[in-house]
Amino acid sequence: MLIGFARVSTVEQDEATQIAKLLTLGVDQERIYIDHGFTGKTMTRAGLDQALAACREGDVFAVPAIDRLARNALGTLELLKELHERDIVFSLNGIVYDPNDPMAKLFFTMLAAVAEAEGGWISIRTREAMARPSVRAKLRGRQPRLTPKQDAAVTAHYEAGDMSVPEIAALFNVSRPSVYRAIERHRLTLVSSSR
Repeated sequence: MLIGFARVSTVEQDEATQIAKLLTLGVDQERIYIDHGFTGKTMTRAGLDQALAACREGDVFAVPAIDRLARNALGTLELLKELHERDIVFSLNGIVYDPNDPMAKLFFTMLAAVAEAEGGWISIRTREAMARPSVRAKLRGRQPRLTPKQDAAVTAHYEAGDMSVPEIAALFNVSRPSVYRAIERHRLTLVSSSR
């Protein structure tokens, strides 16, 4: 029996490509286990645990890529050892791992090491990019719909009591919570400017 495993680390990633590879390898859709939102460093992965639990002696455990399997080279090699001890065949994108072949062991050890190094390089590049002010400026998050002048006008209407919150919201074409956020932003601006 073929058991497949796929992993996506973030919401933006899509497991469709990994599933398509596993289906091409002959894994039944019902026997594909997936972990969502887990980084390679996460220790507990329910999908992987379920996939391993579903494997029996003589089954084939298939993954589409080595970096989807474990958090580092050591974890990959430990998992390969566990599979071998349980007499479960490991298949990496159709390449069957033979633990008795020294060249196969060397090949998979190198693949696991490269995958771990690649993850480290990505992390370093991300940290370096985030250190640049131009990149951080692009990641400011969702900006308020109202300008600082509009925040001041909303606050003036609210403090004067000449309009209710729903009326202020309708006037500025925003929600009631947005009115309260505008007031809070304006008050914070006043506090920071008075320092």
